[in-house]
Amino acid sequence: MGYSVAVAGATGAVGQTMIRVLEERDFPVDHIRFLASERSEGKELQFRGKTVVVQRLDHDSFDGVDIALFSAGGGRSLEFAPSAAKAGAVVIDNSSAWRMDPDVPLVVPEVNPHAIAGYRNKGIIANPNCSTIQMVVALKPLYDYSRIRRIVVSTYQAVSGTGQQAIHELESEVRQWVEKGCGNGDGRSKGWAGDFDYQAYPHQIAFNCLPHIDIFTDNGYTKEEMKMVNETRKILEDDSIMVSATAVRVPVFYGHSEAVNISFEEPVSAEKARELLSNAPGVKVVDDPASNLYPMAIDAEGQDTTLVGRIREDMSQPAGLDLWVVADNIRKGAATNAVQIAEILITDYLR
Repeated sequence: MGYSVAVAGATGAVGQTMIRVLEERDFPVDHIRFLASERSEGKELQFRGKTVVVQRLDHDSFDGVDIALFSAGGGRSLEFAPSAAKAGAVVIDNSSAWRMDPDVPLVVPEVNPHAIAGYRNKGIIANPNCSTIQMVVALKPLYDYSRIRRIVVSTYQAVSGTGQQAIHELESEVRQWVEKGCGNGDGRSKGWAGDFDYQAYPHQIAFNCLPHIDIFTDNGYTKEEMKMVNETRKILEDDSIMVSATAVRVPVFYGHSEAVNISFEEPVSAEKARELLSNAPGVKVVDDPASNLYPMAIDAEGQDTTLVGRIREDMSQPAGLDLWVVADNIRKGAATNAVQIAEILITDYLR
């Protein structure tokens, strides 16, 4: 049995990856519809060797659609997702628009697949934030063994999390740095910051780290950091977990990395954590520091697994653990997670 699938935001980085993942995982598609903004209308994309013309996203785009994968931004999701659901489609939305709606399930298939059943409330399922997804994939087997009290996480997030413009901006800045001969031979820049018209970020991103993702809130945290706080609690169904996050944008194209410090109710040894994580779905343990083996963004790129390493007991507290967690933010952090939700949807609910 095949399904009619629409991809809203099909021309963006995540949308194009959703299309590729549907092909790779042989999702049962009978008919596919690519939707985007007016400026992309008429563009041609490929799906399974056939050309599909991009249509403009509007309220009448979803007649006959069974599943609508949305990666068109929060504003468009708020505007068009209800229309898709009203037309009979189940929306799987990658934006932040619906994540904290109590009537919309927030799902990571390896962590809380049972929550998918809540799609019946509004016809919408939310994809979590990319940095939250990879963290909770690693946390779930540990949480099930010993309840987590507190998480302190610092993220090192690739520019692809911002979108195509940011990818091009990093590439452009590096090219211009090389073309201008800005290196002075001792590994330092000649002070070329400010020479360029920054569009994606408020500062140069090449050779730099920006402790600023999304807007700042009244409590001093950014919205990105607060997403990790609130989404982690909702996914793990435990509002008592204390979470403190610092989100940093780094000059990496693909792959988010996270330093995660965890406090448990009962101690979890590093050995036990490696055992639990080695047997956890969606996780690959890469943890042999003596051989210089640990997760890196370049290893995660193009992969759907969450890589975990640098597993060690926190020497500053009796029931603490430190992890280094890496994943491809466009695949597992967005597109693949959405398609995995769709796979469970058709297996357990739509047949």
